[in-house]
Amino acid sequence: MRIGIIGAGHIAIKMAMTLKDTPERRYAVASRDYAKACDFAAKYGFARAYGSYEDLVNDPDVDLVYIATPHSHHFAHISLAVNHGKAVLCEKAFTTNAREAEEAIRLAESKGVFLTEAIWTRYMPFSATIRETIDSGIIGQPQLLSASLCYPIEWKERLVRPELGGGALLDIGIYPINFARMCFGTDITDISSACICGPTGMDMQETFTFLYADGRVANLQSSARSVCPRQGIICGTEGYIIVENINNPLRAVVYNRDYEPIRSLEAPPQLTGFEYQVDACEEALRNGWVESPYMPHAETIAIMRIMDSLRQHWGVRFPSDEQP
Repeated sequence: MRIGIIGAGHIAIKMAMTLKDTPERRYAVASRDYAKACDFAAKYGFARAYGSYEDLVNDPDVDLVYIATPHSHHFAHISLAVNHGKAVLCEKAFTTNAREAEEAIRLAESKGVFLTEAIWTRYMPFSATIRETIDSGIIGQPQLLSASLCYPIEWKERLVRPELGGGALLDIGIYPINFARMCFGTDITDISSACICGPTGMDMQETFTFLYADGRVANLQSSARSVCPRQGIICGTEGYIIVENINNPLRAVVYNRDYEPIRSLEAPPQLTGFEYQVDACEEALRNGWVESPYMPHAETIAIMRIMDSLRQHWGVRFPSDEQP
C-alpha cells in the first residue's frame, strides 16, 4: 500500500515517523509549497514530492491518501481524492460539520471508494481491551464516566480562526466524546453543556454531560487554556477503572470497591500509535471495504452531529455552516 500525504505540517510529520519502518508505504507528499514538499520527502524518505494536491491524486501509484490539513479543508480534499478514485484516511475532525461529513461519505459510497476518519484511538487494540474490561463485570455495573482532555494551545491559529474550524471542541473535545461512546455506547438520550468562548467567538473550554437510556452518565471536559490529568474514569457498582491519557491510552488500573488496585492493564508497545489506523486501512483495501469497522461512517456522522448541536447551543459558528 503506497501512501500519499496531503499537507506537510506536524500531523503529517507524525505519520511520516509512523511509516519510517515501512518504506513500501512511504510514497508521496504534497504541499502548496513545493520546496516544503521536497524538504519533507528528503527528510522522511518519500519517493515523490508534489507542489499541488491535484498532482498527488493524479499519480496512479498512490493507493491511499492521508489528509493532514486543517479541519476547514478536509471536505474539499476528501472530495478531490475520492473523485480521483483514491482511498482516503482523513484526520479528525473529519469535517467542520455534519453536512460536509454526510456529503463526503455519500460521494465515497457512490463511487465505491474507501473513506475513514483518522481518530487514532478508535483503531488502538488497547481501546478494545478497556471496553472488554468494562464489559467483564469486574467493576460491576458501569454507572458513571468522566473524561477530560486539555492542552494550553489557545494561541494557535487553528484554534482561534473560525474559517479554519477553530475552537477546542473539534480539536480536543472530540477525544472525550469518542472515549465516552467507546466505553458507554451510543444510546444517548440527552446532552447538556456549557462553554467559554475566546475573543474570536471560538470555544476555548467546555463541559458537557451525556445521559444514557439506562441511567448511566458521562461527564466530559475539554480546554485549550489549561493542562489536566487527561484521565478517563469509569465507575461501577463494584469498583472503577482509571485510564491514563485518553488521547493515547497506554495504561489503565482497576480498583475494587475498597479503593484497592486489583489489576493493571498495559497497552502493547507502539511506534507512534498511528500505525493501527494505517494497518486498518490496508485491511480495508485488501477486503474491498468502503468503510472501516473500527470507525464506521455512521459513527463519524453521529459525532459530527453531536458537535454541531453543541456549537449551535454555544453560538459558535463557522463560515462552512452556511448552506452553499
